[in-house]
Amino acid sequence: MHSFPNVTADAKANVYFDGSVVSHTIHFQDGTRKTLGLIYPGSFHFGTAAPERMEIIAGSCVVTLDGTSDPIDFEAGSAFDVAGNSGFTIVVTAGICEYICSFLPA
Repeated sequence: MHSFPNVTADAKANVYFDGSVVSHTIHFQDGTRKTLGLIYPGSFHFGTAAPERMEIIAGSCVVTLDGTSDPIDFEAGSAFDVAGNSGFTIVVTAGICEYICSFLPA
């Protein structure tokens, strides 16, 4: 179980792809932030401005990083990093994939 004490949460959700991907942003006292989200079945492409780490905390997904052609399976308890100014395609085939996205220093 993940828990983040002493954070501020944005009540307004980040909603993508007609509600198929939904997240909330949390802000830490040191100025860093993360998003906590759900991905419903489908295939979705995301672009990144800053480097990110996507931690899968429930469910599973298949990810193809921009510039690669090999999809990689990720299960709960695993993570992948995405370079800044890049992107990835994430596919959820069944159930709901839950994630924590951490924004990494450039």
